[in-house]
Amino acid sequence: MKSEQILKLGIPAGSLQKATIELFDKAGFCIFDSKRSYLPRIDDEQIQLKMLRAQEMSRYVEDGVIDAGITGYDWVMENGSDVTEVCELAYSKATSNPARWVLAVPDESQAESAENLTGGIIATELVNVTKKFFADKNIDVKVEFSWGATEVKARLVDAIVELTETGTSLRANNLRIIDTVISSTTRFIANKKEWQDKFKREKIENISILLKAAIEARSKVGLKMNIKKEALETILQILPAEKSPTVSSLADPNYIAIEVIVDDQIERSLVPALKRAGASGIITYPLNKVIH
Repeated sequence: MKSEQILKLGIPAGSLQKATIELFDKAGFCIFDSKRSYLPRIDDEQIQLKMLRAQEMSRYVEDGVIDAGITGYDWVMENGSDVTEVCELAYSKATSNPARWVLAVPDESQAESAENLTGGIIATELVNVTKKFFADKNIDVKVEFSWGATEVKARLVDAIVELTETGTSLRANNLRIIDTVISSTTRFIANKKEWQDKFKREKIENISILLKAAIEARSKVGLKMNIKKEALETILQILPAEKSPTVSSLADPNYIAIEVIVDDQIERSLVPALKRAGASGIITYPLNKVIH
């Protein structure tokens, strides 16, 4: 029997689609038909999914077409949407770093700063944010909307404002960055009216907790080992100082087990050091969720 209480949730189509579906999977939700349908299914009868472009998401949330959605901070600002920000979700298409909308010019351009573009033409998809950027600096430019492939137009106009995570595409097109217009991360947003609804707010908060926990787990690993009791102080000095390990007794009274969660970047240097200090039966394992 289907639940009468439904949360209408928007997930982004396009560049964030694959990363979002993988994140939901890590958080414990299975999404079906995401490649074939703009109305994918999810294994939670209280959630109704709609797949929408990130550029449009905040408008649909503000208008109440959907109750909540995932989009970029850049598009919330571009649309001027009056919505509730539930949380920041530190993930994107390629990395966990913020994406940047940058002001870029051809390598051969004489421009070294935004001020050098006075009277020029700027092409971008992010028109309103770009206009505000130049207005705040009292620089008079014409900002034109670009229907994608903006890098190609950089030599037809004076500069472009384009989204980048790594800068690879800009460098490949012989463009250089002269300023950052806005930095953006993924946000979970909700309709202000629906945020006051007890069921929907709790449902949104539950999803938020699980998604953030899944993101946190991406950079962590679990670490287990057995050590002799007398080696405990030595081992604790090797483990990161801010971590508080779980210490358990074993059947052999001379040994104890230690379990701790550590950053995956230090695991490769930590494990050999623990081995040399006398740890045995060392196991590392991936995590699905880390909840603080």
